[in-house]
Amino acid sequence: MTTSILAIDQGTTSSRAIVFDAQGQALHVAQQEFAQHYPADGWVEHDPEEIWSSVLGVTKNVLSQMDGSPAAIGITNQRETTVVWDRNSGQPIYNAIVWQDRRTADFCASLRSEGHETDITARTGLLLDPYFSASKIAWILDHVEGARERAVSGELAFGTIDTFLLWRLTGGRAHATDATNASRTALFNIHKQCWDNALLDLFRVPDAILPKVMDTADDFGLTEKNILGASIPVGALVGDQQAALVGQGCLTRGMLKSTYGTGCFAMLNTGESAYDSRHRLLSTVGYRLGGKTTFALEGSIFMAGASVQWLRDTVGLVQSADESAVLAASLESNDGVYLVPAFTGLGAPHWNPHARGTLLGMTRDTGPAHIARAVLEAVCYQSYELLEAMADDVGEDIEMLRIDGGMANNDWLAQYLADITRTPVARPAFLETTALGAARLAGLQAGVFDDLNALQEAWIADQTFDPSMSDSRRRTLLSTWRRAVRAAIAFSEKTGD
Repeated sequence: MTTSILAIDQGTTSSRAIVFDAQGQALHVAQQEFAQHYPADGWVEHDPEEIWSSVLGVTKNVLSQMDGSPAAIGITNQRETTVVWDRNSGQPIYNAIVWQDRRTADFCASLRSEGHETDITARTGLLLDPYFSASKIAWILDHVEGARERAVSGELAFGTIDTFLLWRLTGGRAHATDATNASRTALFNIHKQCWDNALLDLFRVPDAILPKVMDTADDFGLTEKNILGASIPVGALVGDQQAALVGQGCLTRGMLKSTYGTGCFAMLNTGESAYDSRHRLLSTVGYRLGGKTTFALEGSIFMAGASVQWLRDTVGLVQSADESAVLAASLESNDGVYLVPAFTGLGAPHWNPHARGTLLGMTRDTGPAHIARAVLEAVCYQSYELLEAMADDVGEDIEMLRIDGGMANNDWLAQYLADITRTPVARPAFLETTALGAARLAGLQAGVFDDLNALQEAWIADQTFDPSMSDSRRRTLLSTWRRAVRAAIAFSEKTGD
C-alpha cells in the first residue's frame, strides 16, 4: 500500500497541495494565489469557482508528479468563510463571504443588545461577532432573491470551504464537515457536539442546509475518478489552525502554537476542558478523534501577514515580504511610531469590528523603515495580549511558544516576539505545519499511522529564540502600544457630529 498522503491546504490568499511521505517529508508542492474582492468598506469576498479552480490546479499538478495515487487526502481550510450553493447544479448562489468580512457587525450588535451573547458563548465557546459563519449565512439568505425559501425547501447547501471542496471532489455525494470547522460557525454546541436548534432559530438558519458533522479523521468518501483521475479516500477535514496544532505536535494539555499567516492565531491545547475565558478568548474544538473531543483556547489577530501584504501591494513601501525585516532591523528603535492594524476590525481580546487601521507617532523623520517596523511590532504586541490572556484563563504560565506560518521565517520578528512575550519561541524545521497536520490526520484514518504520538515525538526545533530585552524597555513599549490601541478605538467611535 502506498504511504504517501496528499494535503490540500486552502488558505485565505492561496491554495496549496503538498504530497508527504510517511515520515512527514514534503515530496511535491504546488501553490496558486487567487483574487481578493472588497465590494464595500469592511467587506471581503472570494469567488468560490476561483477557489475550486485553484485547488483543482494545484492538486492535479502534484498528482501528475507521483507514481500511483496517495493513500488518502486531508483537507485543511480557511475557517468561517461561508459558501451557499444549489444542491442540483452545485453552483454557488453568492460569492464566499470571507472570515475577515464585517458586513454583519450591526446585525451582531443588535443581537448583543438583546442579551443573546452570553447564551451563544455558553453553547459554542464563541463570541457574537461577524467573524463566525452564522451571521454570514443569514445575510446570504436574506440578500439573494428567493434564497431563504429555497433553503427551507432543501434546495440549497451551506458549507465552510472544507465542505464545499468535499462536495466538489466527491461529485456532490458527500455533504459533511468535521467538528473543528463546525465549532467555528456559532451554530454548533461544543458541549453536546451537535448543531444547536436554539442557535439555528436565533440566526434563522434552516437545518436543511447544514452538513453532517463527523470526526476530524473519518471516512468522508471517495473522490470522483473523472475529477482527479483516481478514486482517493478523503480521510480528514480540519480547520487550518487546528491542523497547525496537530502539525506542531501540540497534543498535550498546556502546549501552545501560534500561526503567522494572513492573520495570527494562537491556540492552546486544554485537553478535555472547555474553558470559559475571562478575556473574550474563544473555546473551540482542537480536534475530535474516535468520538473523543480535545478542546483548545484560541485568540485571533485578523491582520498579520496581511499587513505585510498591504505594505507591499497597496502602499508599495517594500518589494517583498523579506524586505520588511531588513527595514525593521535598520532602526535601533521604533522612534515612537506604532501601527494598530485594525484594517478589518480588532480581534481578541478587544473584539471591536468598527476599529480601523491607525498609524500613530509620526514625525517629519518617519520613513518606510519606521512603518515596516511598526507592522512587524504590532504582530508581536498583539501576540503578547493573547498569551497573557491565555495564561490567566488557565491559571498556568506559558513555557514555550511554537510558531509557524510564512512570517515565522522572519528572524527579526521571532526575536522581537520572544522579547515582548518574555517566552522562548521555537520554530520547527518544517514550517508548513498546517498541511502536515492535515496529512497526519488523513494518514491516521488510512492506517498509515497507528496514532498521533509519533508526530509529537518527531517534532524538531530548527531554532529557538530566547528573551533578551530589558524589563523596563519592554514595559515602556507595551504601555505605549496600549495607548495606541485606545486611540484607534476612540477614533472609530461614532459621535453626534
